[in-house]
Amino acid sequence: MRRMRGLAVWGAMGVLAVGSPAVARDAAEADLSYHGFAVLHGGRVDVRLTPRNHGPADVADATVRLRWSVPLARAQRMPDGCARTGERSVVCRTGALAADTLGERIELGVRLRGRPAEATLDVDTVWAGGAVDRNRANDRQQVLVLDTGDAYYF
Repeated sequence: MRRMRGLAVWGAMGVLAVGSPAVARDAAEADLSYHGFAVLHGGRVDVRLTPRNHGPADVADATVRLRWSVPLARAQRMPDGCARTGERSVVCRTGALAADTLGERIELGVRLRGRPAEATLDVDTVWAGGAVDRNRANDRQQVLVLDTGDAYYF
């Protein structure tokens, strides 16, 4: 189990290193976006988000990064398809995203170090399966989440 987590983290880091926004001119074009909500209560943040591909091309898989303004606690349990990539960040694979469709919902709960009264969550695409996304504005979201137990939507 520990070895599999290590492989997942190294694989995610490889995506970060290789999956830069610079893509070949003849690559397919896809427009990815993410919408969902985050809830902070007692140092735990629960995030639910749904990826969407506005097209025109299909995407075989993509990687979304979630980055917090507050460090994550040391011990974390990540759902399948997600890996911690740093002190404040996690990446999750979206799975296949056909053009003009919603993807599978991603559900993630993390513990923040301490019990902060607020945290900022940044959501963005790290890798789009080799597709070019000319509209990067809608795949970058930022939300301030207060420790109220309320859902903050993005």
